[in-house]
Amino acid sequence: MNKLVLIILAIFLPPIAVFLKSGVGKDLLINILLCLLFYVPGIIHAIWVATK
Repeated sequence: MNKLVLIILAIFLPPIAVFLKSGVGKDLLINILLCLLFYVPGIIHAIWVATK
């Protein structure tokens, strides 16, 4: 999938971007927890996963 689309998704819907990049796993669970606790760390984590 195009990295630009993943980065845009990571900004608006971080868990969906992580799911599309790495599927169901520890990265998705970490991102959901970060988004539930604090939204900005969830965005940062999603961008990191999308670009690696």
